[in-house]
Amino acid sequence: MTYKSIADLLSAAKQQKKKISQLILSDQAKEMEKTVAEVYAQMENSFDVMCESVVHGMDPKQKSTSGLTGGEGYKMKIYAQETSGGLSGIFLTRAMSRALAVSGCNASMGKIVATPTAGSCGILPGCLVSLYEDKSFAKKDIVMSIFTAAAFGLVIAQKASIAGAQGGCQAECGSASGMAAAALVELQGGTPQQAADACAIAIANQLGLVCDPVAGLVEIPCIKRNVAGVMIAFSAADMALAGIRSEIPVDECIDAMGEVGNAMPASLRETALGGLAATPTGLKLKEQVFGTK
Repeated sequence: MTYKSIADLLSAAKQQKKKISQLILSDQAKEMEKTVAEVYAQMENSFDVMCESVVHGMDPKQKSTSGLTGGEGYKMKIYAQETSGGLSGIFLTRAMSRALAVSGCNASMGKIVATPTAGSCGILPGCLVSLYEDKSFAKKDIVMSIFTAAAFGLVIAQKASIAGAQGGCQAECGSASGMAAAALVELQGGTPQQAADACAIAIANQLGLVCDPVAGLVEIPCIKRNVAGVMIAFSAADMALAGIRSEIPVDECIDAMGEVGNAMPASLRETALGGLAATPTGLKLKEQVFGTK
């Protein structure tokens, strides 16, 4: 990965007159010493796993290993059907159900794609599988957009962090939401700059989000934060596509996320010692799973 910033990425895409996805696919093929077709096939397989994760997580009997969570994806799917989409509309409530399903699949030890982490695994599939299944986007376009998401994720990982233990949940769900927003913009025919603005808006809206998993498990509040990440990704993409710019450039947003993460106390970085994990109910749930010591 030769791009040290999103600015470098945009510059290369402009110079080569390529979409970000095309640029990254070509780069990856060279770096991995594989053909473009081979690398694409590998990414297509990852998307197939995302779709399978949705199905697994929609099982009404799905339960996490701890027993704390389970069935949320199915419940949201039924709600979407019975209420014609509730307050958010059928498309978005179904997208929520998919995000919940993939996160539930992860919590029940099913196969998922870390995008960029297991804790944020429901955000990109929640967005992309919904476009594929509900809006009939071409599979090839969906798969290509994952290369765009990956490009943004790789830069974020270098400039800041994608790990909750290092940067809080902003580094996981915040990064995933920014990656998804960029992919959505490209899918809608937006420019690389609009993809960058969408990523910046998504990150800015989750700046400072702590990582406080109850009982140290990637379930509460992680699963529901994946839903919030999906909603932020869609809204950020729509704002960028409408021509609304991020006043703070995306690279500066990423730098800020890294600085905020470094400033967080250890209790709010995946240690389960603060935030929701340290509430009376959070501590009772921990005892429910692990007993008293």
